[in-house]
Amino acid sequence: MKYPPLAKDEAEKKILAVLDEMDAKGKTYLSVPASDGRWLRVLTETAGAKHVVEVGTSTGYSGLWFAMALRATGGTLTTFELDPGRAETARGHFRQAGVDSLITVVVGDAHANVRNVKDMVDVVFIDADKEGYVDYLQQLLPRVRPGGLMLAHNIGMSAQYVQAVASNQQLETVFYMEGGELGVSLKKR
Repeated sequence: MKYPPLAKDEAEKKILAVLDEMDAKGKTYLSVPASDGRWLRVLTETAGAKHVVEVGTSTGYSGLWFAMALRATGGTLTTFELDPGRAETARGHFRQAGVDSLITVVVGDAHANVRNVKDMVDVVFIDADKEGYVDYLQQLLPRVRPGGLMLAHNIGMSAQYVQAVASNQQLETVFYMEGGELGVSLKKR
């Protein structure tokens, strides 16, 4: 990145150090690029998010970007990961960054497990099985508060999702096609 993020305080410096280490040592797997991670942080903090749901934890890279925002908003992240090994790796990164108390990792099939989300959600981020995006949208959109955000990564790989959000009258959607292609949908008030 030409202009890397600057740490506001020591806690943020610690999170950024873990992100840098993950990048430098190849400790990411199917992760968002750093530029998209920065968008996740900005959107989450701007929304004043108290509860973020992520589908597709992987090794925790995007979760760390959410954690930077959630430290400021006093919020938490619930993140779903199918693979137990990746989930454990993510937990290690969260501990290393000092944000594990903000994050709950749920291991198993997210299609079944997201049904257990009962509280209202401020931001949802979908970055998992592309053929499952519409199912995640249908299950989680009712849990998103008016004024909340539905975010989806790699939207070019899920034409059905793009069609679903673009044709939904409850949503105002923009597609950011730089980085890893991010769909940003506002649930209208």
